[in-house]
Amino acid sequence: MKVVVDLNRCQAYAQCVYAAPRHFVLQGREALIYDPCPGEADRAEIERAVQACPVRAITAIPDAESTGEAA
Repeated sequence: MKVVVDLNRCQAYAQCVYAAPRHFVLQGREALIYDPCPGEADRAEIERAVQACPVRAITAIPDAESTGEAA
């Protein structure tokens, strides 16, 4: 899985930090640090973070292998 955060859209509401604290960290007041390649085992936690973002700045892209698509 690949996680992409549009940092221009992100408003540092930190809802992703609450939903997936092992993968998203807010440093200072506005600097979001995140794991761009979490494991598939963390999919549910990442999906909660995607849904929690009020400005929809987070996108989770499944690996081609996990969706059955050829790379």
